[in-house]
Amino acid sequence: MSIRAFQSEDLPVIADIANRAWKEIRQMSRDALGDTIADYLNPDGDNVSKGKQIELEAAKAPENFFICERNGKTVGFISFVLSENPATPVGTIGNNAVDPDCGEKGVGQEMYQAVFEHMKSRGMKAVTVTTGLDYAHAPARKAYLRAGFDRELRSVTYFKELN
Repeated sequence: MSIRAFQSEDLPVIADIANRAWKEIRQMSRDALGDTIADYLNPDGDNVSKGKQIELEAAKAPENFFICERNGKTVGFISFVLSENPATPVGTIGNNAVDPDCGEKGVGQEMYQAVFEHMKSRGMKAVTVTTGLDYAHAPARKAYLRAGFDRELRSVTYFKELN
């Protein structure tokens, strides 16, 4: 297993991983919000929307992505943001996913640990991550708890169509 910095040639692979990893989440969102709002949120379509988001994120801050490889194959990615304000030394984990078809165990945990170490080396004193409270995000919540996240603030996001 190796964790390394993002390279531009990683983009098609991690966009594909993201699209496949978010498939159930996109379906849950569509079921919960309805087609109209889901289409507004994902105008390129549910099957490619997360990959497009990853592409935009990587174009803006490629230095904030790590790639996880096993046996020479990309099996996961993680993005993060470091606070630029010394008064609030809190890093944030962003989009992250493991290839749902890779069959490897522990990839997510290794990525989180690599980001934790990177954040510590950059002066961060805490880290945050946001995820959904719905059934489709249950695997993410379980992974974050396993990685040591032990405090939470809950919230809800409401939607309304404007007719």
